[in-house]
Amino acid sequence: MANLASASLTIAELREFASFSPCEQRYIKRSLDIGLGRQDAFKLWARDADESAAIRRQYVAYQELKGLRDVLPDEAEFDGVEAFMGRLMRVTAFDLSQGRIACFSSYRFLYERLLGPDIRPWLPSAFCGAAALPQIHPSRRKVLLQSISEAAATAPGWSARAPSFYPEWVDKEAA
Repeated sequence: MANLASASLTIAELREFASFSPCEQRYIKRSLDIGLGRQDAFKLWARDADESAAIRRQYVAYQELKGLRDVLPDEAEFDGVEAFMGRLMRVTAFDLSQGRIACFSSYRFLYERLLGPDIRPWLPSAFCGAAALPQIHPSRRKVLLQSISEAAATAPGWSARAPSFYPEWVDKEAA
């Protein structure tokens, strides 16, 4: 029975990923390669000099992820919140400013894989804070902030279950 429940959750993750635009899917896969150190992102994802520069900037921005994994504050305490949220919002703002994450759902999908399931309670506030920054164009700001549902913004609890589906590059020949 546990295998059936696990398979159902994995299928739900696959469906959620499939609901994202091709641009979002590509960005998520590239971001996971960079953030988790899975592949050489330059070799796989850079199609031109501009994309190489964007990947280089992403490698620099994602240096924060290592520290974020180690300093997750207690949800019931305020100690360390300002430093943690500042760092999380900075990385979030970087990703949102790239114009490839179109909604809270794709952001949450990416970040719970980059930082693990314990990050979930922090994601709505980081997303809203980063989306509201002046570095995000007002028209994008509106779309991003409207994409977070009331249920996600006010959730009374979060699953501690780790994601099971991590999308990755697939060669056309292998597909």
